[in-house]
Amino acid sequence: MTSAVNLTDGRTVAWFHCFAGIAGDMALGSLLDAGADLDEVVALLQRLPFDGWGLEVEPVLRGGIAATRAVVSVQDHVVVRTYAHIVGLVEEARLPERVAARALATFAALAEVEARLHRRPIEQVHFHEVGGHDTIIDVVGTAAALEILGVDEVRASAVATGTGMVRAAHGMLPNPAPAVVGLLVGVPTSGRNIAVELTTPTGAALLAALSSGFGPMPAMEVRSQGFGAGTRELDELPNCTQVVIGTRMEAPGAASGDREADSGQPVAELEVTVDDATGEQLAHAVAALIESGAHDAWLSPVVMKKGRPGFVVHALCDPVRVALLRTVLRDTTGSLGVRLTMGQRWVAARSIESVIIDGQPIRVKVSTGRVKAEHDDVAEAARRTGLPLRELASRAEAAWRAEQGAGAAQDAAGPMDAGVGDEIDGGSLA
Repeated sequence: MTSAVNLTDGRTVAWFHCFAGIAGDMALGSLLDAGADLDEVVALLQRLPFDGWGLEVEPVLRGGIAATRAVVSVQDHVVVRTYAHIVGLVEEARLPERVAARALATFAALAEVEARLHRRPIEQVHFHEVGGHDTIIDVVGTAAALEILGVDEVRASAVATGTGMVRAAHGMLPNPAPAVVGLLVGVPTSGRNIAVELTTPTGAALLAALSSGFGPMPAMEVRSQGFGAGTRELDELPNCTQVVIGTRMEAPGAASGDREADSGQPVAELEVTVDDATGEQLAHAVAALIESGAHDAWLSPVVMKKGRPGFVVHALCDPVRVALLRTVLRDTTGSLGVRLTMGQRWVAARSIESVIIDGQPIRVKVSTGRVKAEHDDVAEAARRTGLPLRELASRAEAAWRAEQGAGAAQDAAGPMDAGVGDEIDGGSLA
């Protein structure tokens, strides 16, 4: 059956089916049920600089469906942590890059919505329910499980929410909770007439931070599926979150343009428009975006309403970094709003190599038919040698081409001829 379909670039995708909502433990349970190794997840979680927790799995039935419940046990007397404290815990853990990025993006989304709801700066946000050991384990554990399964892209269905009221640290709140609604802005949702908190802030934050799109299950070659159980059994529907893991593929019968679009890497473009920032502030914003993990950042001059000159600050990034980078955009520009456009990019394969020019190492970026010297290395070499930038860049690129030509000639000569050539060269230098 699978021989009739064409795989694209081999990206592994996880699609969360949130027909009964989603919570942190349900997301983690679904990934464990789909095949993420519990011991490997726990090994990554043990890098976090705190103890007093345990993670076990419990096989259960939810509406007759076999599911896995992720059970986090804690002896945690710290019920309130600041956003900065949690960031410090994750950074100190030295987790794999994508695990840390996904976890930090989720907590950044939570911090941003809490800051907005309570009208305070992000650095002053105190997490209550989402600051305990159990939530940290759910979030970092979910990021770890995604990495163990090799997931490159996260997508999700429309998200179900309940109704009525729920009890929280701040007292009784409407269901869905304000934080959930804030996190799901722009996300398709569906309300169910069930007086249960189907989607929690942690579950909503995972989707808001990690999902590159929402809708039906994308075209994929299915590898596995899993069901993460909620705490209680419901009469109305199976209380679980489904995840489907597979390899991205072309949709059968898709037009060539559709197939090309499906093969792109998901990216997000964030932008703000400002008319009251200095050149130095704008340059700082671009540098801060790059340092925070943007693929690229740039400025566009515009004419705003009433003829005011201004600039659009753009940032291109992986979808998992949206929450973090929109905070950076706001903080560095003072803008009151950030726009988001989801898209795709097609990145040519490239490698980074190195050459030595006048004793200075200079990296060169190599792709098919092109070589380009890295500007920062060229600038440093120019500072040390006093030679012009243009000359050093040209010499570095020419040196790489010469090395490739020499290597190709030696390969063509064969081992016997190459040996003779080496002796001749050695004799001429002696």
